[in-house]
Amino acid sequence: MLTAAVLGLFAVALAGAWMGLQRRVIYPRPQRPEPPRLPAGTETVWLGQDEDVEAWFLAPAPSSPFPVVMFMHGNGELIDDHADVLELTGEGFGVLLVEYPGYGRSGGSPNERSITAAVVAAFDYLSSQPRVDAGRIVAYGRSIGGGAACALAAVRPVAALVLESSFTRLADLMPPFVPRALMLDRFDNLAVVAAGGAPVLVLHGERDRIIPYAHGRALAQAAGTTPVRMPCGHNDCPTPLRDVVRFLREHGILSGGAGGRITRT
Repeated sequence: MLTAAVLGLFAVALAGAWMGLQRRVIYPRPQRPEPPRLPAGTETVWLGQDEDVEAWFLAPAPSSPFPVVMFMHGNGELIDDHADVLELTGEGFGVLLVEYPGYGRSGGSPNERSITAAVVAAFDYLSSQPRVDAGRIVAYGRSIGGGAACALAAVRPVAALVLESSFTRLADLMPPFVPRALMLDRFDNLAVVAAGGAPVLVLHGERDRIIPYAHGRALAQAAGTTPVRMPCGHNDCPTPLRDVVRFLREHGILSGGAGGRITRT
């Protein structure tokens, strides 16, 4: 009885520690309080009910209404790290880089609910802009950003979903000794993809040891497609803009005549 009681107390203590620790592990919350170095022509947009979540928006050369790619980054990154995605404006897309609450210069705290609220606010902002074609807003998420993209796709009519180096479910990344019931945030990407709707592009590094390639394969299978296998790991992959543009053209989200300025994969 004593042994069982001790084990029970240990289990309770371990569960309590994990409940308090998990969001610190999942969301490292890089800070960058100094003013951002915005690429030429880029606007800062403040999102959310309190307008305290930062986003960067860059429109293409005069062409209205235009499609927009919303980009959501990984958990150890900031929008500052992904200015290269803005190159999609050369293909005729607008680009909105969405920050997470508590990251960089944004207020709040990151969790599934607050991140979902931020990306929904971003989508609604774009939908309200006369120069944006609200029927051609694409959700593009990398790593945990795939969770944000799928959370958006579950509640808003995105034109397409791009998942780069993302996971099936957040719980599937946890060690087997972590009870799934103790997960505060779920990000069930597999359920969203399996539900159908928008076309899905899955890209995944074949040497990824953080989120194994099997996650990308499972997501693609649920979407009824084949994953694009990238010759890289998790954090060493060049942004696959050419693959993204090709996919969006194939699905009619961008007409064939625009752009053509992206030269790298």
